[in-house]
Amino acid sequence: MRHTITMCLAAIFLTALPAPSRAQLIAAKDGPIVYGHNHVYVASIPEAKKFWVDALGGAVVSLGSREMIRYENMMIFFTEDKPGAPARAGTKGSTVDHLGFQVPDLRAAVTKLEAAGFPNVTRQELPMYSSSVKDGIAFDAGEKAPVAVFMTPDNVKVELHENKAMKAAIGLSHMHFYGPDPVAMRDWYVKVFGAKAGKVGDVETATLPGVQLNFSKAADAVVGTQGRVLDHIGMEARDLEAFGKQLPEMGLPAINKVNRVASADNLGVAFVTDPWGTRIEMTEGLVKVK
Repeated sequence: MRHTITMCLAAIFLTALPAPSRAQLIAAKDGPIVYGHNHVYVASIPEAKKFWVDALGGAVVSLGSREMIRYENMMIFFTEDKPGAPARAGTKGSTVDHLGFQVPDLRAAVTKLEAAGFPNVTRQELPMYSSSVKDGIAFDAGEKAPVAVFMTPDNVKVELHENKAMKAAIGLSHMHFYGPDPVAMRDWYVKVFGAKAGKVGDVETATLPGVQLNFSKAADAVVGTQGRVLDHIGMEARDLEAFGKQLPEMGLPAINKVNRVASADNLGVAFVTDPWGTRIEMTEGLVKVK
């Protein structure tokens, strides 16, 4: 099953993360490219905030007139679909299967999410560990890698791991990609973004400051992200124009123009798409958000 690897690696995922800090996108100082944000299309922003802010613990912040949700080392941008618009497909079945967060107290986080009425799908999403699920949390054989899985109102799959040593209330842990060739996926992210290649068990990894990108082989065909609930992921570049000029050397179209978003404090924006259909927004300026 495509999701069974996740739980036994939960403790290892957390070891790759930098020490916590009070500033947002704390890893930006550590590399020219870091993980920046996820852009989620929702049926209702107020309803979405009940999950991402009230229950999960994100903070509402602004960049210029643009509102976003802040976690340690990642932002969530919302776009609200027009009333009556067809429901978008969730993350499952796309190249980006789920977002992984770390929390210092997993039991407290699970209790809060369940009390708010959000579906705990740990047993369904980690079927090989179904017998070890206790009160909505799955454990490995040594009970050292607890993990829980929830679905948002718009069907974004969210995985929670415990890191008792962290200082922040919640932070980004990993992003998990699925596709036909995990090694090729990993190598592409290493080449284009300068990530560090690795492997943990059967999972290929590419580590950037502040996040571990995980790549697994999909049991079924997957599709790209554009048009789904998680329409695109985001990378923050220290110098977006310089990054764009390097793309032809990597076999990608050059970024000839970096758009500047006046309403978001002149945030620089450009897009690239990986060979498997994951849409990636490149930004320059999210590091300003504290």
